[in-house]
Amino acid sequence: MAQTLRTDWTLFVTIVVMVCLGLVFVYSASSTVATLKFEKESHYFLLRQAVYAVLGFSVLMWFKRIDYRKLCSPLWAFGGMGVVVFCLLLVYFLDPKTHRWFRFGSLSIQPSEFAKPALAIFLAWFLSRRLHVINGKHTLLPALFSVLLMGVVVVFPDFGTALVLVFTALTVFFVAGLNKRYLALVMLLGLLLGVYTIYSKPYRFGRVVHHFDPERKHLYLLVKHFGLEPYLNRSAANRDPTYQVRQSKIAIGSGGILGVGLMQSKQKLFYLPEAHTDFIYAVVGEEAGLWGCGAILFGFLIIAWRGFQLFWLATDDFGRYLALAITVSIVFQAFVNLSVVLGMLPTKGIPLPMISNGGSSLLSTLTQLGILLSVRERAA
Repeated sequence: MAQTLRTDWTLFVTIVVMVCLGLVFVYSASSTVATLKFEKESHYFLLRQAVYAVLGFSVLMWFKRIDYRKLCSPLWAFGGMGVVVFCLLLVYFLDPKTHRWFRFGSLSIQPSEFAKPALAIFLAWFLSRRLHVINGKHTLLPALFSVLLMGVVVVFPDFGTALVLVFTALTVFFVAGLNKRYLALVMLLGLLLGVYTIYSKPYRFGRVVHHFDPERKHLYLLVKHFGLEPYLNRSAANRDPTYQVRQSKIAIGSGGILGVGLMQSKQKLFYLPEAHTDFIYAVVGEEAGLWGCGAILFGFLIIAWRGFQLFWLATDDFGRYLALAITVSIVFQAFVNLSVVLGMLPTKGIPLPMISNGGSSLLSTLTQLGILLSVRERAA
């Protein structure tokens, strides 16, 4: 007897509303920048984001309609990882400046974003096969090798995405019951890689030092004691590393409860860098106030609720861990972005899912949410 599928309208409508809000605020935050900085039409970034939104919803609907259990195969698990790693290696040479983008005229693709759905499928497939012997060496070695390979390849051009990948993998393995000693070892390796990556770029080093020691009383003196001050000062961002966060807080504070009104933000007029990408939440706070910020936060809470609920409702291990990995990836990325905008974490270039301008991020997020909807429909 054919299974009756029931769309999770709460989750689906939330996704549609979030993407629409993203388009509205991308236009509001980017119209002036497009005209004055890039000498384009005011709707330039809006049209680009709309194209990716249409493509993203097409992908979402495709994954929503297929049975997610078809993804539980070595072809999807290793094929997705392999394609992403190959593209990351290829883009390293094709984009010698930033090592991030495939460019096609006015459009571009960032392959590291697609490591998120690829890793989610791999983790779910792997655990569905090896959950009963998760702490055995024949499980640990291939799993850790695959995750670390993905993390190392991604980390150098895109530290933010690597952070999301590693956190997602650690969370999934923790929930699956991985021995705490092994988790501690992986966390230590990840921490060492993170420290090296932060230190490898003076601007990253400067952001961390000045975030945790803005008055230069403790950590800065330690840096100076070890003779690292000249290296720290090599970053142009070190001239005022707290500038972005200060402008972000000014924007959010200016909005108050109700906001100053759509299109009325003053901070987006070249005071707040990356107003239409990483710091778009500050523009939301200024124009839509506490209510607008709360609405976006509520949207992510709904995604977290429906996604984590699936961990208990899914009828098979593959579906459970697929839902868990996807939900952790999206919610953690949103948490990091909001924390940066509010000054709770050091500045890190990581977009707000579905809200920030960025076609690859939108495509990746909608791909993951399409898979999540597929799991939800077949767990109902």
